[in-house]
Amino acid sequence: MADIITPQVSDRICKHMNDDHAEAVLLYAKAFGKVDTATAARLLTIDPEGMVLEVDANGTTEPVRVAFDHTLQDSEDAHQTLIAMVKSARQGSASA
Repeated sequence: MADIITPQVSDRICKHMNDDHAEAVLLYAKAFGKVDTATAARLLTIDPEGMVLEVDANGTTEPVRVAFDHTLQDSEDAHQTLIAMVKSARQGSASA
């Protein structure tokens, strides 16, 4: 059963994404955060409406908010949405 997105679930998702999918997080920054010059990114928080990334670009580090295209229902929805977003970014069709 999927979990609602609490701060604890957000922390779990962020740790997993940062530890195991750093390339995807960087793609989110570039494609959806519109930071073309990003060299690194970390997922800080995720909530039903969007996610906050810490993005390194042009010698500075700044937070970037990326909104989702729908309100997430639970952690499984977050999982599927993040997968769809990375596929979209890889295909060059990011629209969020």
